[in-house]
Amino acid sequence: MKRTGSKERDERLDRLFSEASELPLSPGVYIMRDRGGKIIYIGKSRALKNRVSQYFADTTHAPKTERMVASVARFETIVCETEMEALTLEASLIKLHEPKYNIKLKDAKAYPYIKVTVGDEFPKIIMTRRRGGEKSTEALYFGPYSSASAVRDILKSINHAFRLPRCGREFPRDVGRVGNCVYEQMGVCSAVCRGNITSEEYKENIRGAVSVLRGDISHAARELELRMKAYSDAENFEAAARCRDSISALSRLRERQNVVAAPDCERDVIAFAGGIASVLVIRGGAVADRQDFETGDAELDEGGMTDFITLLYSSREYIPHEVLLAFDADGGVTALLSEYLTERASHKVTVRVPERGEGRKMCELAQKNAEHAAKMAAAKEKRSSDVLIRLSSLLSLETVPERIECYDVSNLGSEHITVGMIATDGASFKKSAYRLFKIEGLTEPDDYASLAEAIKRRLSHKEWEYPDLILTDGGIGHVHTAAEAVLSSGADIPVFGMVKDEHHRVRAIVRGDGGEVSIVREPEVYRFIYGLDEEVHRFSITAMRKAKSKTMKKSSLTSVSGIGDAKSKAVMEHFGTMRSLLSAGVDEIEKVHGISRKNAEDIYIFLHGKSETEVRGDENNNG
Repeated sequence: MKRTGSKERDERLDRLFSEASELPLSPGVYIMRDRGGKIIYIGKSRALKNRVSQYFADTTHAPKTERMVASVARFETIVCETEMEALTLEASLIKLHEPKYNIKLKDAKAYPYIKVTVGDEFPKIIMTRRRGGEKSTEALYFGPYSSASAVRDILKSINHAFRLPRCGREFPRDVGRVGNCVYEQMGVCSAVCRGNITSEEYKENIRGAVSVLRGDISHAARELELRMKAYSDAENFEAAARCRDSISALSRLRERQNVVAAPDCERDVIAFAGGIASVLVIRGGAVADRQDFETGDAELDEGGMTDFITLLYSSREYIPHEVLLAFDADGGVTALLSEYLTERASHKVTVRVPERGEGRKMCELAQKNAEHAAKMAAAKEKRSSDVLIRLSSLLSLETVPERIECYDVSNLGSEHITVGMIATDGASFKKSAYRLFKIEGLTEPDDYASLAEAIKRRLSHKEWEYPDLILTDGGIGHVHTAAEAVLSSGADIPVFGMVKDEHHRVRAIVRGDGGEVSIVREPEVYRFIYGLDEEVHRFSITAMRKAKSKTMKKSSLTSVSGIGDAKSKAVMEHFGTMRSLLSAGVDEIEKVHGISRKNAEDIYIFLHGKSETEVRGDENNNG
């Protein structure tokens, strides 16, 4: 870092450089801290002295590194025996502390997975955003995938190919309890509910689905062909026909995929461009998925590239046998990453930079995707910047707002009063910062009192990043209320309101003095503000309805003789949803802690209007 600043800064850099020069030429991890002692960066090196001293030498760094170095007050190191040990330690520390200047995979925790509950008698294949915590003895996870829509497309294809249930019933509990299965009549379900398929036959279908999820469509098709022949030889032509239909569905799935390699090819291909990392997931020779990640760095050095790859695979259940890099990387780095990923995957993983052939073509494809994604991201960032600059100008703000918070009050009487708060990061929603405030103690709905309480409670959290602008869903009264709450909290944040026309659409922004700023002739600003208003309303009203629904479910069970609040709560917590409770029999309800046989029978009769025996009799007659 060039010595062109103040004397104090130059003395700090000289001190840090001197301390770094005393470090050993050993592999290890270094930890940078700011003046408050907070960890802001973690890195690893094969030679600590050389790497750490580079930061504080009289030289020029990339802008992000310059900002990091300008914040460093002190550093500490952990010497390791090997570079592999240093890489493993660095990865675990980054995951633990999430330092400001290390690469983060934006929204990585929100990416969906496909979960297969293989430990169950009748396994399910479902979408989930959480790994682990299952009650069954075993589960497989695939992903993460780029989006929920990508997962839904995959599940739709797999369910159709293997005729898996999609009705949400519980098996084996519901086997034999359904008179007619509409999905069976459509020819897209094996009708487990009617006992048309054994547990072992069902598990064979699940194994075929797992093969497809692993990218091996050809293997699944071969297995189905063998089963079809066996059924045909046994003159079980109906089962053979089902296998034939599944093979046809798999063939159509294969045709829809972008085939780029041989059928047995399984790779991930990684490329970087303009602050975007693009990952092509190649399974069964076809592009199974593509994910783009914002790295925050226009160009990645060796440390950043290593950080990205270790972080990427820390969130993946499965690591392919080969990872191709579409950029130059030192042979020592690729060897180190190969060793690290092999240890994580429990099978050999090779990380390499292909120079020719099929692998090179895949890298070129990944690079094109990364460059396209970077171009789109840059255009989106410019549009976001432009709309925020224009909004700042319209409202005469001192700074361009990077974080905006919007508030909306929702209620159903005085029992369920909630204030929803959404937040933005630039012009994008930041859902991890959304908050819901439940208002209690009011004898009747009061929007102003509710809004004031919510804002005061929000601003009492000093650890939360403060907004640059607050918007309320309402007119001048809401603006004055919010502004007074901000002032009483000791904050200095501009407050405006979003007022609607007779069609309940935002038409203007109201100032604290009652004046209105029209946005109808500002299309980009209008779309932005309209989106904020819709999102905060959706968030607050959904939360309020959920609270009301829970109360209704709980209070409805208290109508049953012998069922008070405690037992009602226990039953609903056990089943989670009313749908699950409605599907349960008396025996299962009785399993709830504190519920007697008599309680279970009374609950069943209350929900169904008849005893379980009568309900079963009706189903058999209808069947």
